[in-house]
Amino acid sequence: MEVGIVGLPASGKTTLFNALTGSHAEAFSEKAHVGMAEIPDPRLEAIAAHITGRKLVHATVRLVDIHGVPVGSDTKKLNLLLEQIRQVDAICHIVRCFDDGTGQIDPAGDIQNMETELVLADLIVAESAKDKALKPARAGEADAQARLAVLEKVIPVLEDGRQIRAMDDISETEEPILRNYGFITAKPVLYVANIAEDALSGGGEHAGAVMRHAESTASQSVAICAQLETELAELEGPDHDEMLHSLGLEEPAVGPVARAAHAALGLGTFYTFNEKEIHAWAFPLGASAPEAAGVVHSDMQRGFIRAECYSVDDLAQHKNEKAIREAGKLRSEGKHYEMHDGDIVKFLFNV
Repeated sequence: MEVGIVGLPASGKTTLFNALTGSHAEAFSEKAHVGMAEIPDPRLEAIAAHITGRKLVHATVRLVDIHGVPVGSDTKKLNLLLEQIRQVDAICHIVRCFDDGTGQIDPAGDIQNMETELVLADLIVAESAKDKALKPARAGEADAQARLAVLEKVIPVLEDGRQIRAMDDISETEEPILRNYGFITAKPVLYVANIAEDALSGGGEHAGAVMRHAESTASQSVAICAQLETELAELEGPDHDEMLHSLGLEEPAVGPVARAAHAALGLGTFYTFNEKEIHAWAFPLGASAPEAAGVVHSDMQRGFIRAECYSVDDLAQHKNEKAIREAGKLRSEGKHYEMHDGDIVKFLFNV
């Protein structure tokens, strides 16, 4: 699954992408940059405190740095960028909250300009799809009638300038139809306020505007100084820790961003370990134990027998697996078990 980083030109998208992925991608490129970001996870450290001597392997999220959406740009270039956004599963919308030398800082206006383009793009898709569905729907084709019903719900919302994800009357049977159209404004969004270094302590009034907009759309938000995070990412060991301390930070802000992007995708994390490593795995919340086993290896899903599970909290309380078993906290779960975020699991399988 992928998170697309979007925003207006010069908002700091590529800077954030580089900080998250450790890349050195060039800004203002017309090509999308793709990279993997580790998800900093305090629970891995907590597990390692009791299951020692193993390498820690973090879960990752795939990021796509999409060229800045130029409001009012020529149609061909804009359509190409919009198509790239349609391909991702969630959106990380970075908003400039620092002075770029012009003296003009208007995060609320920037968000509105960006989202107006996205709403209009979805409206064009929806109206075109409605035109295609009308004839077969009138002829009695059930699939076309179902598509038409969804589109007739969506179009008035878009015409009103609102985003599809704000709708609360889409049923479970209508959800797959909606997803098939790849509507941009139906995707979950993480808003990132890209602040100046001197606003680190509280984010400032401009970041506040981004946070309020996110709250009004039931979305997540994070404030970050992307340029500072890039500088932090280039340091190691004592130099890295000293810079963090001087800034009054417990961890780089890319950690909350990566975790929020992970959450925006609707993902949780489970953990496995062997003699060499403790591994964090991302999985879709609601997945069954066999489906989660398939994240590790397809053979585990195909030959799934059962999953032996306990939680990170159980390990913190009882210190080791023997004590967890004696306390009756070690669970043996079958193929219908719905995996929980924070499960430590051993999959038993046979192929």
